[in-house]
Amino acid sequence: MRPTRPAAIWLQARHRLGLACLFCCAWLASNPAHSATVIDDEGNTVTLATPARRIVSLAPHVTELLYAAGAGAAVVGVSQYSDYPPAARKVASVGGASALDLEQIITLKPDLVVAWHSGSSAAQIAKLRTLAIPVFESEPRDFATVASSLERLAQLAGTETAGNAAAAAFRARLARLDAAYRSRPPVRVFYQVWRKPLMTLNDAHLVSAALRLCGGRNVFGALPQLAPTVSREAVLAQDPEVIFSAGGAADELADWRRFPQLSAVAHDNLFRLDADLLSRAGPRIVDGTEQICRQLELVRSRR
Repeated sequence: MRPTRPAAIWLQARHRLGLACLFCCAWLASNPAHSATVIDDEGNTVTLATPARRIVSLAPHVTELLYAAGAGAAVVGVSQYSDYPPAARKVASVGGASALDLEQIITLKPDLVVAWHSGSSAAQIAKLRTLAIPVFESEPRDFATVASSLERLAQLAGTETAGNAAAAAFRARLARLDAAYRSRPPVRVFYQVWRKPLMTLNDAHLVSAALRLCGGRNVFGALPQLAPTVSREAVLAQDPEVIFSAGGAADELADWRRFPQLSAVAHDNLFRLDADLLSRAGPRIVDGTEQICRQLELVRSRR
């Protein structure tokens, strides 16, 4: 029995609607609608209508964050010294953080540039924005911002599953360290970042957050400058129990041995740390924090 004309029309309409839905689903699968809006570390709103597929990183810590957030396949340009993970060494270089090759960046046709706020040239970042290139400014000063950076960059790249998992793992490792060391006796620390001139960091720096988590107390933490220059006499007056140095020459701490009255020298508490783990505000900061925690436990055992 053939359907009546109204019924046939209804069946045809339903068939067409079904085909339209199938076509729409197929189109969405191959062209994911992904509009993302995030706030960068300097309070700027960054909006992308579709996931970033060509990303340029302007700092080593940014490169590490992008790869950890699952966006490594989209990274088409990196700054000098972006050597981790190893895959980043094969990506085109766009120059040093403060002296970028703008022509090279433009040639790469990025749909997102992730800059280092305090390390990248402000004038060059402004230039990129005048070319309508979206810019995310990164400046993690604490662990929470490192974790949220993984999530926000993953949103922009459309890799939320990987980014959220990386952020959760990062927070879990920090929680375990905090539980292990939060009640340990405090240790007075001088953190040397440069020998000539003698420079350190204040409590606003991410390294100081690592020290605090492990029970370290930065003897110059209250100074207003992020990376202040201090005198040798000031260090001697503070009499730190341990002196850390990140990077530099193998004998970076040798000068302090001329002062046997210094507590750090008297107890042989002069330690070099891995600069890459601590100077880059990326996910490996937790590895550097574990290193600090172990060294401070050694200091406590020598009391």
